[in-house]
Amino acid sequence: MNYNKEIYTQKIAQELAPLQQKIVSHSLYNKVNSVEALNAFMEYHVFAVFDFMSLLKALQIHLTQTQLPWTPKGNPITRRFINEIVLGEESDVDQDGKPLSHYEMYVEAMKASNAATTLIEECINHISKGEDIRTSLHAVKAPKAVQDFVNFTFSIIETNEVHKIATVFTFGREDLIPNMFLEIVKGIDRKHIHVNLDKFIYYLERHIELDGDEHGPLALQMINELCGDDSQKWEDCISVSKEALQHRIDLWTAIEQQIEVLQKRQLA
Repeated sequence: MNYNKEIYTQKIAQELAPLQQKIVSHSLYNKVNSVEALNAFMEYHVFAVFDFMSLLKALQIHLTQTQLPWTPKGNPITRRFINEIVLGEESDVDQDGKPLSHYEMYVEAMKASNAATTLIEECINHISKGEDIRTSLHAVKAPKAVQDFVNFTFSIIETNEVHKIATVFTFGREDLIPNMFLEIVKGIDRKHIHVNLDKFIYYLERHIELDGDEHGPLALQMINELCGDDSQKWEDCISVSKEALQHRIDLWTAIEQQIEVLQKRQLA
């Protein structure tokens, strides 16, 4: 590995560690202790599941050949990495072996748990009619933290600077979250509920399974390739990653506040 690349890889890890720790130790996790709280979480988080696909597809556009006539493009290892993730995210299989994207799988899990899907489905409907993402989010009155989170993702996509897009993909989407939520959901007392959490557990387990041990190193290899010896690109990686993680923290805090409001109403 190039000396500068090694230094910057270490620098990124060091500078992002405090924000990553805030995410994995966020007090939100202790509040998701009932189906109602879990549903409140899903109603916000589904927008992050949705916008992740656009982040991934942007990488596919930049790093693989999506134009005709086809010609070889980019690093074959990176091509395979991106296409494998697209396959897993866009065309996975559900519990019954039916092909579904992870977004669609998530929405099905929400419906099984009686979480409200109206907001995200109305937003998708606006987008399907040709409205841009910001207008669509505003039209359905999505919570501010959701709008800020998704709009940030698309502001990065719209730069058309692939190293920034890859950075948010690599460092802005934390791998520990599925594991943490799997334990939370399994810990919810399911003897006294009348909804099906199996679909959400399956979604989390598929994420953990598909992430595997090789995706992390391959994502870092992609960053190394895209930034090379360009110190400005590496600095961009650090600043963009920090923004992405802060938006995640803000989203988590907003969800926690919504759960607290619901819990107070139940006690009133």
